Amino acid sequence: MSHDIAAAIGATSRIVRKREREGKPAEAVIAERSYPTDIDDLWDALTNPERLPRWFSPVTGDLKLGGRYQVEGNAGGTVLTCDPPRSFTLTWEFAGNVSWVEVYLRVISEDETHLQPVHEAHIDPEWAAKYGPGATGVGWDLGLLGLQTHIATGWAKPPEADTEWMQTEEYRSFVRRSSDGWREASVAAGNDAEAARLAAANTAAFYLGEAPPGES
Repeated sequence: MSHDIAAAIGATSRIVRKREREGKPAEAVIAERSYPTDIDDLWDALTNPERLPRWFSPVTGDLKLGGRYQVEGNAGGTVLTCDPPRSFTLTWEFAGNVSWVEVYLRVISEDETHLQPVHEAHIDPEWAAKYGPGATGVGWDLGLLGLQTHIATGWAKPPEADTEWMQTEEYRSFVRRSSDGWREASVAAGNDAEAARLAAANTAAFYLGEAPPGES
């Protein structure tokens, strides 16, 4: 399957914001883009356990306010708020760490909907120095790419589950361009440009299964 990576990269705005949560420094990774479908269909794609595996991952649990969920092979958490079809928030619990995800939908027209996922986490200085916001951001970009292809064609294989596609130059180009976009967002948020460049290179290497720059 070939994805329209140029459209995905160009359609997405990438924003990094410094915040404070529970009295600790935090950083939010924010992606924004629109999809050519109505708000009810996009909400269904984001919350229906039968559709989630077609572009994201299988999700089990009690997908309602206060319920617990589990993404297969990834994070789990609790649904904190739910306002269909406009927003939901949840905890994102993985490897002993807790971060927070907010998802907002907004009608642009009858057949176009704006989507804004926000992923906020406390800053781990060592992790931030090595990978920067792209560690989270590239993952979101891959998810949004899968959603783009699913909405456009009905395709039902998430990019990160498509092992054949992940061996292609198209995938490699997408990762590099996504990582570079998050590097630019990191610098715009006030992070050091050279540190952001090195972190972006490390992030791209991680997603490509390569040794980090400077390591053999």
